[in-house]
Amino acid sequence: MSVQFGLLGEIQARVAGVAVDLGHSRQRCVLAALLVEPNRAQPLDVLVERVWGGQAPRQARGTLYGYLYRLRQAFADVPEVTIDRTPGGYLLPVDEDAVDLHRFRLLVKRSRTEDGEAALALAEQALGLWRGTALGGADGAWVDAVRRTLDRERWAAQLHHNDIALRLGRHAGLVADLSTLVEENPLDERLVGQLILALYRSGRQADALEHYQRTRQRLAEELGADPAPALRDLHQRILTADPALSPAREQAATTPPPVPRQLPPAPPQLTGRTAELAALAAADCAPPEAAGAPATVAISVIAGAGGIGKTWLALHWAHQQADRFPDGQLFVDLHGFSPTANPMDPSTALRGFLDALGVDPQSVPHDPHAQSALFRSLVSDRRMLIVIDNARDADQVVPLLPGSPTCTVVVTSRNRLTELLTRHGARPLRVDPLGPVEAADVLTAWLGGRRVAAEPAAVKEMLACCNGLPLALSIVAGRAAAYPEFPLAAMAAELLDATTRLDALADDSTAASLPAVLSWSHHALSAEQVRVFALLGLSSGPDIGLPAATALAGLPAPATRTVLRALEDMHLVRQHTPGRWRMHDLIHLYAVDRARHDLAEADRQAAQRRLVDFYLHTAHAADRLLNPHRDPIRLDEPVPDCRPHPLADQSAALEWISAEHGNLSAAQRLAADHGWHPPVWQLAWALDSFHSRRGRLPDKVTMWRAGLPAAERHDDPAVRALARRCLGVAAAYAGSTGEALRHLDQALELAEHIGDRTSQAHIHRALAWAWERQGRTDSALRHATHALRLFQDLDSQEWEAAALNAVGWYEAQQGDYDEARAHCEAALDLARRRRHRQVEAVTRDSLGLIARLTGNHTEALDHYRLAVGLCRDLGHTYDEADVFDGLGHTHFALGDREATRTAWRQALKLYETQHRAADAERVRQQLDGLRTPLKSGAASRST
Repeated sequence: MSVQFGLLGEIQARVAGVAVDLGHSRQRCVLAALLVEPNRAQPLDVLVERVWGGQAPRQARGTLYGYLYRLRQAFADVPEVTIDRTPGGYLLPVDEDAVDLHRFRLLVKRSRTEDGEAALALAEQALGLWRGTALGGADGAWVDAVRRTLDRERWAAQLHHNDIALRLGRHAGLVADLSTLVEENPLDERLVGQLILALYRSGRQADALEHYQRTRQRLAEELGADPAPALRDLHQRILTADPALSPAREQAATTPPPVPRQLPPAPPQLTGRTAELAALAAADCAPPEAAGAPATVAISVIAGAGGIGKTWLALHWAHQQADRFPDGQLFVDLHGFSPTANPMDPSTALRGFLDALGVDPQSVPHDPHAQSALFRSLVSDRRMLIVIDNARDADQVVPLLPGSPTCTVVVTSRNRLTELLTRHGARPLRVDPLGPVEAADVLTAWLGGRRVAAEPAAVKEMLACCNGLPLALSIVAGRAAAYPEFPLAAMAAELLDATTRLDALADDSTAASLPAVLSWSHHALSAEQVRVFALLGLSSGPDIGLPAATALAGLPAPATRTVLRALEDMHLVRQHTPGRWRMHDLIHLYAVDRARHDLAEADRQAAQRRLVDFYLHTAHAADRLLNPHRDPIRLDEPVPDCRPHPLADQSAALEWISAEHGNLSAAQRLAADHGWHPPVWQLAWALDSFHSRRGRLPDKVTMWRAGLPAAERHDDPAVRALARRCLGVAAAYAGSTGEALRHLDQALELAEHIGDRTSQAHIHRALAWAWERQGRTDSALRHATHALRLFQDLDSQEWEAAALNAVGWYEAQQGDYDEARAHCEAALDLARRRRHRQVEAVTRDSLGLIARLTGNHTEALDHYRLAVGLCRDLGHTYDEADVFDGLGHTHFALGDREATRTAWRQALKLYETQHRAADAERVRQQLDGLRTPLKSGAASRST
C-alpha cells in the first residue's frame, strides 16, 4: 500500500489516500523529527530536546516511549512503515520520495539543472506540494527553527520559479501574482526586480519605472540604503529600452490570443464535500507515479448517480481554482444523459473550444483527428482548466483531452468511464450521498437555523426520506423556502409515504425533478438492463448478492454479473462490498415504479417467488450444516430458474446467514404479503438455530410470531405443533415466559392428540427451560425427566444426550450434585460418541458448574475452557457468554482477580451484543470492584 508523509503544511500521513490519526502535537513532532532527516537514527536525547526544548518534564523519556508506541500502533497495518530502535537511536526507514519535503527539495534541485518548460514544470510541481505553514500542528523551539529554514527554501524556490517563467515569456501571467508578493515583501529587491521586468515586458513601462522609484524611496526611508546594483542596472536598461530585456519567446501574432472564461456561474452554495474537494486538489497536484516519469495531464473523473451533485462539485472546485489557470477555462456540456438533446458529437465540442481559443472558423480542419491535434497544439504549455460535463462514455471525452501537463481536466459522468482510468491515467472520484450532518447543513443553509431548530422531528423525517441525495434535498428545501409560512411537518408528511415520495420530488422543470433526472439514466439502459433494474426494485432487503440476483433475474450467473456491472457503471446500483450490491433508497423507489410499468404482474410474481425460494432453500441447507442432529422439515422443490447457493461447511453457513440476515427477514415478509404461507414458517424454522447460536432473541421471536399464523393454515397438526413449540422456545429465550408456557402447553396438547412422541419429547424439554426461567426448577426437572424417558424410548441418542444434560443441570440447581454429575457425565459420553458437539459444549459447562459448586475449581476450569473452545468452533456465542460467566466465578474462587475480570468482560461484551440486559447488568455488578459475585443467573442449556 502507498504511504505518503506530509510536512509542508499540517503534519500528516496517508495510506492509500486515507489519513492516519497521528495524535496530538508532541506526538506529531516526534514523527516530524524522524522524517526531517530521513533514514538517520535520532538519539533519544535529541528527540526529547526537539519535542520539549529546554522544558522537558521529569518523565520525558517514558512519555516519549509512549509517543513512539502509539505511532507504531497507528502504522501497525502498514508493513513498510516501521520505527526501529538502533544503537544510534530511533530510525524511521523511508523512501525520500514518500515525504513531500524531500520530494520538494529534489524537484527544486532538478529544476535548476533543466531548461525551458521542463524547468518550469518541475518548479511548479515543487511549489504545489506546499499546503500551508510547514510542520502545522506542532510547536516548540526546534519546530520554529525548522519552519524558518523551510520558509526560506520555499521563498527561494518561488523566486527561482519566477525567473524561469520570465525567461519563457510568461510575464503577462505573472504580473498579478508578483504584485501581491511584492505587497507582502516590499524590500525583497530580487522580487521587486522580477515585477518591474514583468511590467516592462507587458508594455507597462511607466508602471515599471514608478515601482522602481517607490522601492528606492522605501529603501532609503526604512533602511537608509540605495537599491542594490542589480536593481539599479535593470532600471537603467529600461530607461534605454535595452533590446536584451525582450523575452526569449514572443508570440508571433501582434494580437494576443483570447483567454476563454467559459465556466458557468458557480453554484449558489455547496455544503460539505470537503473530502471530494481535497481529492480533486490532490489529483491535480499529484506527481508522476514513477521517479523520472514524464508529467501527464491531470484528469479527474467525477462519477455518480443522477442528482448526486457532480456538476455542482466540479463547478465549485473550478471557480475556487480559476486563478491557478491564468490562460483560461473551457467548459462543455456533452448532454450524455439529456432528455432534450442527443449526446454531443466530440467534433462539435472541439469546434466550440477552437472558437473560444480564437481560431478562425475558416481555418478549422474538417478531419476530427486534425481538429484534436490543432486543439492540443493551441493549449500546449498553457495553464488551462477544461471542464467536460455530463459525458456518456469515454469516446465522447478522448478527442477533447489536451496533451500538455500544464492543463487540468475535470470530467463528470453517470458512467465510471473506465477507459479514461486505464488508458489515460485519469483519477476516479466517486460522489456518494451526503452524510447525515452534511445533509442537515444543506437544509440549514436553505432555511436558516431558527426554522430548522423549530421542527426537529419534521427535519429528521425529511432527511431520512431524502437519504443524503443532494437533488432531493434541494427540491425539498427549495419548496420549503418558497413557502416560509407552511410548517415543515406538512412537507415531511408528503415524503413519508413511500408510494408517493417520488411524486413529491417531481417538478415541472426536468432538471429539478428527481424522477425526470433518474429517467435520463434509465433511457440509456439496454432492454435486459431495464428488466433487471426493475426486478431489483422487487427485492426489499438491504442489499443483494450475486446468487440471489441470479435467481431474481432468472439468468445465468455470468449474464447477471454483466448486467449488474453495467448498472453499477451507471451508478444505479453500488457494489458496497465484493459481490454485493445495494441501491440508494430513492433509486430503489424509482425501480419499484419502473417494475410496475415495465413488467407484467405474472413476471413480477415469478421473479419474487424465485427470490423467496432461493433464500428459503439456501437457508435450509445452512441450518442442516449448523445443526445436523435436528429433525429436518420437508420443503417443496424450488421453482424453475431458482438455484440455491451451495455452502461448503458450517463456517460458510454462518457467514452466509450473517450476510443475508436482513434479506432473509425481508423474504419472509414478502412471502407473507403474497400469501405464500409455507415459506413464511419454513424461513423461521431455517433461521432458528442461527438465532439461538448468535443470541438474536428479538429476531427469533419476530420471525416465529410471523411464522405461527402461516403454520396454523397448514393441514398437518404436526406443523402447527412445531410452530407453537418454536415460538414458545423463542418467547422463553426473550424472557416472555408467560407467552412461552401458553404456546408450549398448546403445542403439547396438539402433539398428544396426534400421538407424536418425538414432538412431545422436544416440547417437554422446552417446557423445562421455560419453567426454569420462572424460577421453578422443580417443574423444570419434572419436564426434563419426562423428555429423557421419551427420548430413551424412541432410541434417539443425540437428543437423549441433550436431555441427560438438562436433567443434570436442574439437579445441580437443586443441590443434588452426585446425581447431577452422573447424568452429565453420561450425557458427555453419549454426545462424544454421537459427535454432537453442541451438546458436548453445554454439558462441559454443566460439569464446570457442578465442579465449581462442589469446590473442585481446577476441574471446573478444565471443563469451562473446553466449553469455550467448543462454543467458538460452533459459533455459538449465546452459550459462550454463559460459559465465560461461569469461568469468571471459578477464577474468582481461586483468587485470580485479573483472570476473573477478563472472563467477565468477555461475558459482558457478549451479553450486551445479544441485548440480554438482565445478564449484562448482573455481570456489570460483578465487575464493579469485583464484589462478592452474585449467584449465576445463566439460562438453562437448550440445544
